[in-house]
This record gives sequence, C-alpha cells and structure tokens, in this order.
Amino acid sequence: MSLRIRTRATTTTAALTTATGTVVTAAALALSGVAPASASTPAAATASTTAAATVPWSASHATASAAGDRWLASGKLVLDGTLTNTGTGCYSVWTRFAHDFVVLPYTKHAEICGAGSVDFTATKSYTYTVTGTLRVCRGTTDTTDCGPGVSITHWPIG
Repeated sequence: MSLRIRTRATTTTAALTTATGTVVTAAALALSGVAPASASTPAAATASTTAAATVPWSASHATASAAGDRWLASGKLVLDGTLTNTGTGCYSVWTRFAHDFVVLPYTKHAEICGAGSVDFTATKSYTYTVTGTLRVCRGTTDTTDCGPGVSITHWPIG
C-alpha cells in the first residue's frame, strides 16, 4: 500500500488585495492561520500547506486486504485506498450505508483477480445521520463471502 497524504494549499499574495478589490488585512490573515506576505516575497514562496483531517481504515478477507484513508470534503465522504491480493482468486471492496435507519444496498468500488494491487477512490454524500461499513469480499459479483465490516463513518476524538 502506498502512503497518501492529502494536503490543502493556501496561498497569499504580496499585494494583500483580492481579485475583486477587497483589501485583506494582516489581522484577517492571522485569524485564518495564513502568514501575511511581504512585498519582497514572491506569492509562490508564501504558500503554506496544511494536512486535511484523514482517518486510516483497513479491512481484509482470506488473501486480500484493503487499506487507505477517509476524510470529509464539501459534504462528501471520500474513501481513498488500495485493494491488494496475494493469492489467485478474485476479491472486491464494497460499502454499505444507512441513512436515518434506511439501509441502502451494497456498492462495489474495486475488484482484482490474481495477485496484485488496484487503487480506488469513492465518494458518498455525507451528513451526520449517515453510517457506513466497508468490506472485502471473495468474488466480484456479490457480498455472500466477506470479511468483517469496518466502520467508515466513526470519527476519532482528539
């Protein structure tokens, strides 16, 4: 599995004036966590990056495993991961969500047959009344032979 780090770049300009003519003060920049740019510093040199709040997840079944990160972005839950198989069979990654006690059907996001790895990214509209699980299953057509489901909608405190 490759390590993925999601970053969000925030840039400032030396002129401290937005494209619409709004003047941005140093105090406003300080409140937003962005260091003000000096007139002698190029705008590209003042870019700062902050890591998005990601939560790792992992699941497995028989010779296959899946792992990655999840985060919230613009009202969507984003899952980014890799499905890996060390054996000869076929395996797949599935999610299932419930919204206000309404359980939705399973959705397949990745499949692999034989040894190797495949990367995948999935998104789902998300509110705090949505719960979801992710499972790795043998085969590519259904969820009858799967490993234990892992929660992809619990959020650590801290």
